[in-house]
Amino acid sequence: MAQDQTPEGVFSFLDTDLYKLTMQCAVLKYFPSVKVEYKFTNRTPQMRLNKTAFNWLKTQIEKLGNIRLTQQELEFLRSSCPFLRDDYLNYLQFFRLRPAEQIKLTFQPVDEEFGDLDVVITGLWVETILYEIPILALTSEAYFRFVETDWDHQGQEEKAYQKGVRLLQGGCLVSEFGSRRRRDFHTQDLVVQGLVRSSKEKDLPGKLTGTSNVYFAMKHRIAPVGTVAHEWFMGIAALTGDYENANLKGLHYWLECYGAGVLGIALTDTFGTSDFFKAFNKPIPTTTSASGELISDHVESSDGSKGSTFAEVFTGIRQDSGDPKDYVKQASEFYDSVGIKGKTIVFSDALDVEKCLEYKQVAESYGFKASFGVGTFFTNDFTLKSDGQTKSKPLNIVIKLSEAGGKPAIKISDNIGKNTGHAETVEEVKKRLGYTEKQWGDGNEAQRW
Repeated sequence: MAQDQTPEGVFSFLDTDLYKLTMQCAVLKYFPSVKVEYKFTNRTPQMRLNKTAFNWLKTQIEKLGNIRLTQQELEFLRSSCPFLRDDYLNYLQFFRLRPAEQIKLTFQPVDEEFGDLDVVITGLWVETILYEIPILALTSEAYFRFVETDWDHQGQEEKAYQKGVRLLQGGCLVSEFGSRRRRDFHTQDLVVQGLVRSSKEKDLPGKLTGTSNVYFAMKHRIAPVGTVAHEWFMGIAALTGDYENANLKGLHYWLECYGAGVLGIALTDTFGTSDFFKAFNKPIPTTTSASGELISDHVESSDGSKGSTFAEVFTGIRQDSGDPKDYVKQASEFYDSVGIKGKTIVFSDALDVEKCLEYKQVAESYGFKASFGVGTFFTNDFTLKSDGQTKSKPLNIVIKLSEAGGKPAIKISDNIGKNTGHAETVEEVKKRLGYTEKQWGDGNEAQRW
C-alpha cells in the first residue's frame, strides 16, 4: 500500500486548525450550553468511499474518544497561544470527545462496493466543535488509503520545499493551511518539513509565517496561525435570528474575548462581504444594556491609537470565496471610504504559487499588505504513481454547522458554490440582506485543484 509508513488516524487535540481552539475558547465563554448540529458535504460526489474505507474511517472516529491533552501540549499552548484563556486551558485538560454519542456515521450504498458517506454531529457546541478537522482529514485519508491507491509519498518534501522557495522568492508571507484535505498525516508532516527547510534559505524576501495545524507548529517549532471560521458568525446568526446584525455581534464578542490587536484578521464572507463591511465600519460596542442592546464606546486599536470602529482595530481581513481580484477592489473601496490605509488581506481560497504571486501584486497595487494561507495545494498535490503526468485529484469535502439552538445555520459566502444550509433560509436571508449573487468562472467547487 502507498501508506505503509503513515501513522494511522488522529491522536492529538492539537492535530487541528488553530481557529477551532480559539472558537472553542470563545464558545466556552459565551455559549457553553448551546446545542448544535454539523453536517458533511462531499463537493466531489463522484469520488466515493468503498466499504473498506468506510469501516476504517468508522474505527478511526471511534478512537477520537481516547484523545487526552498531554502536559507537553498544554505547555505549548500556554507559551505559544497566550491569548487562550486560563479557564479554557483548564477545561481542555479534562475534555473528552464522545463520538459514540455525538456522531452518526452512515454508508449509503450505490453499488456492491461504493457508497455515499453521511456524517451528522450533534451535541453541545463547545464539545462538538473539535470534530470537523479530524473527521475531514480522516475521510480524505480513508479515500486515498483504500480507493485511490496509485500514489506514494516520494518527493513530497522536496515538492513543498520548491513551492516554498518560489513563494518566498516572490516576497510572499505564507502559512500552511492544509489540515482538512490532506492526503494523510504523514503528507502534512513532510510538507511542513519542506516548507521549514525553504524558510531557512538565505536572502529570500518572503517569510513562512507558520501553520494552521497546532500539532505541526509544535513539532516543527513554527508559529500556529489562524483566527476565526465561518461557524462563529453562522452560530450567532442562527441563535439570534438577527442576520442584519450577526456580523456586528460576532465581531463584538470576538474582540471582547481576545482584545484589540489579538487574532485580528476578520473573516468577511459568511453572509457576503458587502454585508460584512456595513458592520465593520460601525462603532465598537463595549457594553450591553439590560435589553441586550450593544452600546458603543471607544477602544484602543492595535497600534496604540484610539479607534472607534472594527475596521480600525482589526489588522486586516481574510478572502475565502468569490473572485479575489474583485474582492481586493471592493476592500479598497471600503477602506478608502473610511480613510484607512495599510491593512492586510489574507488570501485562503484554493491557492497555488501562481495565484499567490498574482494576488500579491494586485493587493499591493491597492496599498494592502498581502498574506496567504495555502492548503490543499500543499497537502494533497499528487500525481499517479503509474503515470507521473496525470494528477491524482483531491477530495473537496466540508463539514459545516447546520443548526444552532435548534435553528438552521447557513452560510451564503461570495460564491454560490459555497452556500450551505437550509435552502429556504438561505433565500430568505439573501432577501433580507439585499444580497447580490455574483458569477465567477473559477468558482466550480468540484474542480478547484
